Amino acid sequence: MEAFFSGFGTSLSLILAIGAQNAFVLKQGILKQNVFIICLICAISDAVLIFGGILGLGYIIEKFPAIKQVAIYGGFCFLFCYGIKSFYTAFKLKHALNFDDKPTHGVRKTILLTLAFTWLNPHVYLDTMLLIGSVSAGFGNKNLIFGYGAACASFVFFFTLGYASRLLSVLFKKPLSWKILEIFVGILMIFLAFVLLFTDI
Repeated sequence: MEAFFSGFGTSLSLILAIGAQNAFVLKQGILKQNVFIICLICAISDAVLIFGGILGLGYIIEKFPAIKQVAIYGGFCFLFCYGIKSFYTAFKLKHALNFDDKPTHGVRKTILLTLAFTWLNPHVYLDTMLLIGSVSAGFGNKNLIFGYGAACASFVFFFTLGYASRLLSVLFKKPLSWKILEIFVGILMIFLAFVLLFTDI
């Protein structure tokens, strides 16, 4: 059980920080749109990365800098464009939420956006795969139990974030609240895009 809870705590500490992926999950949770599929994709993706790290795939990525470079520039373009889109949305029209409206994104587009937020982030490969892979090695033959704990933390976190954020929906029926959120998301995305571009990872 020690390996399981160590994995749970390690994983939770890595994903608690506000990042592009978490901001996207929060926003869609407030909108109550495609929440289950978003949380499921995020959690499963994390689990794949976690066990990839435990099985040593993180070291392969570290050995081939070209993979990191492609991820860095792809991630920058995606985050920057999404940030600009958030600013455009913030100042385009009124933003009072009507939960009877059709979803802003269809299921297919939602899946693609969620995958992009997850897999176009080089920090995910290095932090999740390398860090969790390295820490799990200290548990010897219990490293898979460590991985199960880490994966469980991702499922708990993303589903809690996605469904708990709908408690804020009453607040976001006010146009000003939604505009502030869009501006915050825009600033965060563009900031993270340049951090990604200029940080040596």
